[in-house]
Amino acid sequence: MEQLTIGKLAKQAHVNRETVRYYERRRLLPRASRSMSGYRVFSDEALRRLRFIRHAKDLGFSLNEIKGLLTLRVNSIDTCDHVRERTEVKIADIERKIQALQQMKDALSELVAACSRRGKTNDCPILDSLEANGWFEDHLGGPQWLTRSMRKNHGSWGS
Repeated sequence: MEQLTIGKLAKQAHVNRETVRYYERRRLLPRASRSMSGYRVFSDEALRRLRFIRHAKDLGFSLNEIKGLLTLRVNSIDTCDHVRERTEVKIADIERKIQALQQMKDALSELVAACSRRGKTNDCPILDSLEANGWFEDHLGGPQWLTRSMRKNHGSWGS
């Protein structure tokens, strides 16, 4: 079993060192042991777990969801059905987000079509719509599905 420093672990898992430290703090990775010279060292298991986390994140799982999946991975009495159920919930969540994104695209497309390059910005239907309650409320009933960071990003056009 190879002992990996944080730098080697991060490099092999294709993440940065701060990500490794963050996952340790979130208890997604076990605390590293120390070498005789005081360096933190990780096992091959930490590398497997870090790759698992990265792949699950790539598929849209949150860190809390990943923690649950890791628990299922370690807990051998659970069945694959539990993992499938959680994955089906994630698929439904993604489908809701896709639908909301499509509605956002449709709303923006309507605004672009209404614009027809009229000239001055004081007569712009896009800006008028955003100013008068916004297209979220008009078309989607508000951005309930958006995360806090996504709302922040959507609210900062041109910032």
